[in-house]
Amino acid sequence: MTDERINLIGLDRAELGSLLAEMGEQPFRARQLWHWVYHRGATDFDAMTTLAKDFRPRLAERFCVERPGVTTELRSADGSRKWLLRFARGHEAETVFIPEEDRGALCISSQVGCTLTCKFCHTGTQLLVRNLTAGEIVGQLMVARDSYGEWPAPKGGRLLSNIVMMGMGEPLMNYDEVAKALKIIMDGEGIAISKRRITLSTSGVVPLIRRCGEDLGVKLAISLHAVTDELRDEIMPINRKYPLAELMAACRDYPGADNARRITFEYVMLKGVNDSPADAHALVRLVKGIPAKFNLIPFNPWPGAPYQCSTMDAMTRFAEIVNAAGYSAPIRTPRGRDIMAACGQLRSETQRERLSRYKTRLATGAEDDHEAPAPA
Repeated sequence: MTDERINLIGLDRAELGSLLAEMGEQPFRARQLWHWVYHRGATDFDAMTTLAKDFRPRLAERFCVERPGVTTELRSADGSRKWLLRFARGHEAETVFIPEEDRGALCISSQVGCTLTCKFCHTGTQLLVRNLTAGEIVGQLMVARDSYGEWPAPKGGRLLSNIVMMGMGEPLMNYDEVAKALKIIMDGEGIAISKRRITLSTSGVVPLIRRCGEDLGVKLAISLHAVTDELRDEIMPINRKYPLAELMAACRDYPGADNARRITFEYVMLKGVNDSPADAHALVRLVKGIPAKFNLIPFNPWPGAPYQCSTMDAMTRFAEIVNAAGYSAPIRTPRGRDIMAACGQLRSETQRERLSRYKTRLATGAEDDHEAPAPA
């Protein structure tokens, strides 16, 4: 039977308060429930001991606290972990944790598949299935915390210390749900990860970049990868809509960006494509006037990939030119390659629902605002 209870994960404070008000409960009940769900990570209402005993079964009748299901979990030789998570209607997406010595970054997905079809990215070979909901985005972090036992939410010394919206999908193409999820994650009385420890990566959805800065204040990363419109049009089709001049203008105007909170430009190193000394000099000119740093990413291949990784000599020379211009430009050490968890390697086997099936769902009242049906 279908569980028709409302999942509390993904509800913000206002929504939670409204639902409890419908039950005749006072506002402090919403604060208590928020604490148990988002700070303590509880999934069983009976375990929420500060709530009245007769109130707990009433909650259990109407609500649930459910994480995404774990289809598979893989562990890399370097300590990285990748979860293939199962969401509503069996759709799946991947989440990756990259640990450092005493901390680490969780790479969260915003969509099942991707709409951008960047040629160097494995995710781009999987057409967009649908956007993830705020609950499904927050749920990825909660699954990881479950795995590492980081409940209640620790104030310091947490291993899951940073969030990067760099998983499957383009976050700004699902802005409302991503913003809602990040506000839940940043709430100081819940999961409580500071906005200074959250980075949102975009391929360049220019109209939403400023809104992201004003509304969320998180760090910004730009998936750049080319220094000319001609090449970027070829490997990143979004550039045809938002060319480099518009993207760089949006970066210069990004609220809160300064030398202490520089914009990160991600640059995948493709052999013979974008890795020449001339490209490096052009990159320096391109970002002039922007508080910037760079991540030079060795291309991570997948079966059938159309590119090769630049040689170490080429990457080293490229980095030296950018460093000499006064910018930080480390060559990132690939992590999780052995489990296909490295940058650009994420993909799930979920396919887009055929239009005929989607129309059937629509006719039977099973439509979903986050659905992305395949064209006829």
